[in-house]
Amino acid sequence: MYKMNHRQKPCFWNERNQVKKYNVVILGASGAVGIEFRKILLQRKFPVDKVRFLGLSSVGRVFDFGGRSVEVEAVTDGCFRGFDIGLFSAGGEVSRRVARRAVEEGCLVIDNSSAWRMDPDVPLVVPEVNADAATRHKGIIANPNCSTIQMVVALKPIHDAVRIKRIVVSTYQAVSGTGLKAIEECMSQARDIVGGGEISQKKVYPHQIAFNALPQIDVFMENGYTKEEMKMVNETRKIMNDDSIRITSTTVRVPVIYGHSESVNIETEKKITPDEVRALLRGAPGVAVVDDPAKSEYPLAIHAAGRDEVFVGRIREDESIPNGINMWIVSDNIRKGAALNAIQIAEHMAVRSLL
Repeated sequence: MYKMNHRQKPCFWNERNQVKKYNVVILGASGAVGIEFRKILLQRKFPVDKVRFLGLSSVGRVFDFGGRSVEVEAVTDGCFRGFDIGLFSAGGEVSRRVARRAVEEGCLVIDNSSAWRMDPDVPLVVPEVNADAATRHKGIIANPNCSTIQMVVALKPIHDAVRIKRIVVSTYQAVSGTGLKAIEECMSQARDIVGGGEISQKKVYPHQIAFNALPQIDVFMENGYTKEEMKMVNETRKIMNDDSIRITSTTVRVPVIYGHSESVNIETEKKITPDEVRALLRGAPGVAVVDDPAKSEYPLAIHAAGRDEVFVGRIREDESIPNGINMWIVSDNIRKGAALNAIQIAEHMAVRSLL
């Protein structure tokens, strides 16, 4: 059901059979996404020469990087000088404070926070969807929200074929999207409940998350939607370069460790059948179709965890409208939803000699 993805990794060899190497700095190196940055750079054999780890609370800790011992340093003046790429995942406040300085010191910033996503001068990029937007950067490229990334990877081929008019999405998002402390809190609460004791930890979320579902991700806004829900609306339109798409979203936190799941309903301008959708998606970059309900085969978070693909299944016609399709989309939120997408942006820039 979940076959390994043997798609070829980017080739960094030039016509003279040489590989250009890049100096890479990771800001937020000890966090959930920072850990994944380190793993994926090595797994995909990104041509790293010098590497620097930066952090806030983790300064002084030492991590292995492909046999090198690298100590986490504090952010200081000049710490980005001589580095080609900065992979940032330290939160919006830090990014707003530091990113411009990094650019001034000659470093291309690929930022995983929400700080720059809706800035009109900053491209918001998902390589399978709008890679060319990255070339219009002015020093910063924004990584979209995790739930947005997986949705647009699955929907872009359909939009290109029959134009999507409306999207209704409900998400079921893993606790890892909130960070390592949220994972620890969920696991701790689960142990307490199974052991018959009182819950000893409730700091990250406003309510118990273990064996529960919280219909709140981020803060509520004046319109009654959460910030996360409005991110999906606004970011999708920007990435798809189509402000006419009508989008409504409900985002829910569930006690899953890795892997966001989404129930997505689309209304299209032209009729498309479920079989035609499956055929489109089987040929789409970054997508894997798992859709055989008769055998109970459909995307599951436990199978998507640790994988690069966006998995799509439960593809069926919405019988309540003339041109409607329902689908179920699942992906690892820390990999494709964060670290992998950022590194794919770096790869896109590197193989085209844009760094």
